[in-house]
Amino acid sequence: MFKKTYMRTLFLALALSPAAVGTAIAKDVMLNANTPFSESSVIREAVKNECQLQSKLPEFVKSYAESNGINVVFSDKKPTAGSGQVLLLEIVAVQGAGGGAWSGAKSVQVRGKLFDNGKQTGDFMASRYSGGGMFAGYKGTCSILGRCVKTLGKDIATWLQNPSKNAQLGDF
Repeated sequence: MFKKTYMRTLFLALALSPAAVGTAIAKDVMLNANTPFSESSVIREAVKNECQLQSKLPEFVKSYAESNGINVVFSDKKPTAGSGQVLLLEIVAVQGAGGGAWSGAKSVQVRGKLFDNGKQTGDFMASRYSGGGMFAGYKGTCSILGRCVKTLGKDIATWLQNPSKNAQLGDF
């Protein structure tokens, strides 16, 4: 009797463990390999040309999402919202004056929309700012903006686990 109850409890614990649950709900999400800047955004050309935010953001989203059991598939061109799950991202605003930490905190704002077979199932606005952290005086503007984008990637990956409409992520 004891052995039978023990085995049932062990089986139930393994079946409901985070690893098993993550595998059970694994899904593919299509994401553009380069996040575009919003057409209405006003962002310094130096930031656009030097900081590589457009490629860093999807890489961080992919890295954090996959650790949560969500497979992110990159597309070289803007994915269409018609087939499967598609996450459309755009960088809405970047506050990043030159001069690294000496010119003040930096911030990045991102907008995202999640579609499932053409139907919008969620959307968010996300914002993160950073003063540079430890040894900020030795960091440049792009490094500090990279910290913002890395944290946004984690925020977005967490949101993908339970997407909702009109979500506000990060420092909102």
